[in-house]
Amino acid sequence: MRNYNQEYNQRIEFIRNIIHDAGASGIVFGNSGGKDAALTGILCRAACENTIGIIMPCGSGRNYGEDREHAELIAEQFSFVNRFADLSAVREAMIAAAGTDSVNIAPRLRMTALYTIAASENLLVAGTGNRSERYVGYFTKWGDGAYDFNPIADLTATEVIDFLRFLKAPSQITDKPPSAGLYEGQTDEAELGITYERLDKYLLTGEASEQDKALIERYHSQTEHKRQPPRHFVPPLQGGE
Repeated sequence: MRNYNQEYNQRIEFIRNIIHDAGASGIVFGNSGGKDAALTGILCRAACENTIGIIMPCGSGRNYGEDREHAELIAEQFSFVNRFADLSAVREAMIAAAGTDSVNIAPRLRMTALYTIAASENLLVAGTGNRSERYVGYFTKWGDGAYDFNPIADLTATEVIDFLRFLKAPSQITDKPPSAGLYEGQTDEAELGITYERLDKYLLTGEASEQDKALIERYHSQTEHKRQPPRHFVPPLQGGE
C-alpha cells in the first residue's frame, strides 16, 4: 500500500532543499485551478510559507469563471497567496504583432509572467506538469514545460488525483475533466484521443491495447524534441585527431 505520508514529507524536503541551495526567498507557480497546479501548490506551501499562485486568464472564458473559482478555492483551503494577472490583452497584442494565432501563445506568456515575477522577488518557478503529459509531449515547449523544479513530475495523472484525495483537496477539482483551458470546450482526453486511465495503465504496467500502445508511442516519438535540451554545434576535431 502506498505510503502517502512518507511521500508527502519526502517531496516537502525535496522542495526545501532546492530553495535553500538556490538562496531563494520563495516559490511562484501558475495556479490554473487544475489538479496538477493544486497538488504543486499544496506541496510548495507545506515546504515554504512564501508560496504564491498566479491566476493568469489568457483569452479563454473559463479562465475567468470555473478556473479562477477553483484556483481561489485551493489557495484558501491550503493557505497560500494568490495573485491575479490578466494576460488577455497581452495575447491579443502578440497575435497582432506576429500576424498569426496559436494555442501555444497562452502558456508561453504565462511562463514569461511567472519568470518576470520570480526575477523581481527572488523566487523559484515551480512546474506543474505530470508524468503522463510529459511522456506523450502534451505540454508547450518553453511554456508550461519550463520551470526551475517540479515536485510532481514522477506522478501520472491518475496518481495526482489519488494524492489530492489523500490530502482532502476539494472534489470540485479532483472530479472535473482535465483541461488545459486553452480554448472553450477543450479537454485533454478529447485532444489526445485516449483517457488518462488507459495512458497511465500503460505507463505503470506496460499493458494497453495495440491501438492505444501505437498511439502513445507515436506521441512519444513525435515529441521527443520537447524532452531534450537544445542541441549545440560541436566542431569536429582538427588535424586528424
